[in-house]
Amino acid sequence: MSELKFHWFLPTNGGDGRQVVGGGHGTPAGSAGRPASVAYLGQIARSAEQLGFCAALTPTGAWCEDAWISTAMLASVSERLKFLVAFRPGLTSPFLAAQMAGTFQNLSGGRLLLNVVTGGESHEQRMYGDFLDKDGRYERCGEFLHIVRELWTGRSVTFEGRHLALADAVLAQLPDSAPEIYFGGSSPAALEVAARHVDVYLTWGEPPAAVAAKVRRVRDLADAQGRTLAFGLRVHTIARDTADEAWAEAGRLLAGISEEQIRHVQAGLRRSESEGQRRMLALNGGTKDGLEVYPNLWAGVGLVRGGAGTALVGSHTQIADLIEEYASAGISEFVLSGYPHLEEAYRFGEGVLPELHRRGLWRHPAPGRTPVAAVPFGAAAQKETT
Repeated sequence: MSELKFHWFLPTNGGDGRQVVGGGHGTPAGSAGRPASVAYLGQIARSAEQLGFCAALTPTGAWCEDAWISTAMLASVSERLKFLVAFRPGLTSPFLAAQMAGTFQNLSGGRLLLNVVTGGESHEQRMYGDFLDKDGRYERCGEFLHIVRELWTGRSVTFEGRHLALADAVLAQLPDSAPEIYFGGSSPAALEVAARHVDVYLTWGEPPAAVAAKVRRVRDLADAQGRTLAFGLRVHTIARDTADEAWAEAGRLLAGISEEQIRHVQAGLRRSESEGQRRMLALNGGTKDGLEVYPNLWAGVGLVRGGAGTALVGSHTQIADLIEEYASAGISEFVLSGYPHLEEAYRFGEGVLPELHRRGLWRHPAPGRTPVAAVPFGAAAQKETT
């Protein structure tokens, strides 16, 4: 089993707090106690960097701060951390997007990764002036990625597709290295785009068998194109010294979610055109009952949050065990988050990462750095319960 990569999340979607911050996929973001300021997001970025996360995902959409501008500002207050910038093809011309990505890559010292989000909500896309249907958006996305990759080679590009066209386009400043492209989507059209154009296919945290089946489907499609992809999992985490502490925290988060919130958000999420969102809703069932959908995999976050709706919950050892299961299913990268994001980065980084290092599955990306395990709180935590 190869070494794994771990990434964190920057909560520009309404800020951060000690409860689940809802929103996304066409639903408004909930209120949070910590605004998405450069000062606070910078704390999260520097902590993630110190702990050994490779990159930080920054979301995109009408419900959050702009990912390009946010990460450009945060690059100056961090040193090594890469930024997984989510953006929507079709809202920016391919040439301008290729130029922006090249500039970010060159001025940050190669710290850009791109998360392509095609857009699963037509009503939100229309806010941006985009009136294509879902299949049309994926078709345009394929054209977009083809053009951008060609531009990064330095060749002159002339292209006329169904949705996009440009003539005699040449980038004057090429990226020192082309940014890796991350992409998620569960519909047949999405899987075809992934197989043809992307470097890392992302999926949300379903039980390992479902993830393994999806990995196999995408891998087979990529094989038919003569391509090889890596696979990543987007999921939340609640890691504690003991399992009892972790589940108590999940219970606290659940207690902070009202039945009215659930009804309101679930009604909005059921209008989503996203196949992945439909799968998340099926896991939580719109109810607070039966949310441990697989040992140590909890679907409570998805009751009020669009997108990634499950969390790894348990002791550091239990979460490391579940990560190994996902690795056996083909996952090599994990994009994680938790509430609050600053504290949870430390919980995972000082608890789970050292355990994975001990197993030979992870090492700190900074040269010469080794992970430091936290000393458990209190005498009761000295002996871990699993």
